[in-house]
Amino acid sequence: MGVIDLTAFRNDVGESDPVCVRGGGTRWEVGGDDAGVRSVTAPSGIEAFEPAEMTVTVGAGTTVATLSAALAEDGQEVAIDGPHGSTVGGALMIGRSSLRRGRLGELTDVLLQADCVGADGALFTAGGPTVKNVTGYDLCRLLVGSLGTLALVGRVILRTRPLPEAFAWMSGAVSTGEVVDVLYRPATVLWDGVETTVRVEGNGQDVDEEVGRLQAIGMAPTGEPVLPAEWDRWTGVLPPGGVLEVGAGVVHQSDRPESGNVSVGVRALGERVRDSFDPTRRLNPGRDPHRVSA
Repeated sequence: MGVIDLTAFRNDVGESDPVCVRGGGTRWEVGGDDAGVRSVTAPSGIEAFEPAEMTVTVGAGTTVATLSAALAEDGQEVAIDGPHGSTVGGALMIGRSSLRRGRLGELTDVLLQADCVGADGALFTAGGPTVKNVTGYDLCRLLVGSLGTLALVGRVILRTRPLPEAFAWMSGAVSTGEVVDVLYRPATVLWDGVETTVRVEGNGQDVDEEVGRLQAIGMAPTGEPVLPAEWDRWTGVLPPGGVLEVGAGVVHQSDRPESGNVSVGVRALGERVRDSFDPTRRLNPGRDPHRVSA
């Protein structure tokens, strides 16, 4: 662990020309393409981990796998995931919450503080290391899912959680309503139009009891599901081969969704926010956050 050099990152970003941050490139096509735009790399490394405070300070360029492995040594985790090679900053900027959001919560709740470089090339800090230190607008929630169009994130403080003691995946041709009725708070509930797949996790005894209740309604143990790579907002109709994340409004599907699936009012508000942060559109100019469904 060591101090992360944000000054070097700020100097790399500069003050005037179009620029983007490239992490692992695992979901580089999401929201558009910054082809031809100068790219920089965010700092990497874990600066501080406070298990008792349940916070970790980490460079945005750190891979999710590296962070997860370090936290697991103390029995903790963060509610961030992504493909192999994805970075912490990239996952936050895409804004896609964990498949286990039923237990871990939304991705917007993970980011406590972000040290960023703005469109003017100046460093600024959004949020604070604890919720009680934050006043005014919650800029961290704006940054999550913004695809780097509001600021370029160099270092973040994240909220951590204890790793579950046990977990189990169960599946069966049972309605989602029946499944939810017999569980307290499942981590994941998926529906493919025929079968429901659920993940339960937590205390070992609690998991055993929930598995018993699920078996009583006709479900059986299964492996972790492999979901289609693309995702979109739930419109009330399940596309062929699609899988619904129940309670999250997300559909996993094979085909890439059409862009612009937001209302005119939402898009107008988003453009006003972007105007405030980056009126010249120099930060990730080829990206459109409205094409992302978290």
